[in-house]
Amino acid sequence: MGILVVDKPVGPTSYDVVRRVQRALARAQGLARPKDLKVGHGGTLDPLASGVLPICVGEGTKVAAFLLDADKEYEAELRFGVETDTLDAAGTVTAATEVVDLEAGMIAAALAAFRGSILQVPPAHSALKRQGRPLYDYARRGESVAIEARPITIHELELRAFEPPATARLFVRCSKGTYVRSLAADLGRAIGLGAHLTGLRRTRSGPFDLASAVTPDELERRLANGESVEFMAPAEALAHLPVLPASPEQSGDLVIGKKLPVE
Repeated sequence: MGILVVDKPVGPTSYDVVRRVQRALARAQGLARPKDLKVGHGGTLDPLASGVLPICVGEGTKVAAFLLDADKEYEAELRFGVETDTLDAAGTVTAATEVVDLEAGMIAAALAAFRGSILQVPPAHSALKRQGRPLYDYARRGESVAIEARPITIHELELRAFEPPATARLFVRCSKGTYVRSLAADLGRAIGLGAHLTGLRRTRSGPFDLASAVTPDELERRLANGESVEFMAPAEALAHLPVLPASPEQSGDLVIGKKLPVE
């Protein structure tokens, strides 16, 4: 098949959405068991986040790993004056500060320090592994663990709206591995008020955007009515990568699994 672009709703996990799509496609193909259809996704979204979730189906699963490297674009909402243990609205409040006289210009000025190549500490409540265990497992058990900062790149970071006294909306275009939750918390600390993420919508992931996305409800409706569903071909999904032409001899080697030297 290829890659199906789904508009993930707020609430379910990315895994929940993948399984729902898998069941719907399996039914449409008359498969007795949904697990007979290979599926995967090209970048996790938290339950509270919505937006572009590329789902790889069939032959599309072969390129899933390459999709994880793509840049992402987000619309983010954050609230100043309140910090939480998960850095978003799902967590427990850990600190609160009265927000007085915060202005859009103050926020816009603080954003400059976060553009470009920076170091970012991932959230303690995240799926990153440490000694085989996800960080959130340590956090839930009350175990402290050192989390090292990682290099990321914020290509674009703009203030789109400010609603006094404490709500801001940002546009973010960033590299893989960026946690917008951490960005919100770091921005809050930079201003001296603290902050947490209250909403997140991914509008683009690599070549995939909302214009080509379908909601799970719409997907199920189309399939139930026998309507077509648009998939992106694996080659098209990898169009952002450099191309290395192979000679007939090299093509033959690749077909039988031989590795070729980079040069």
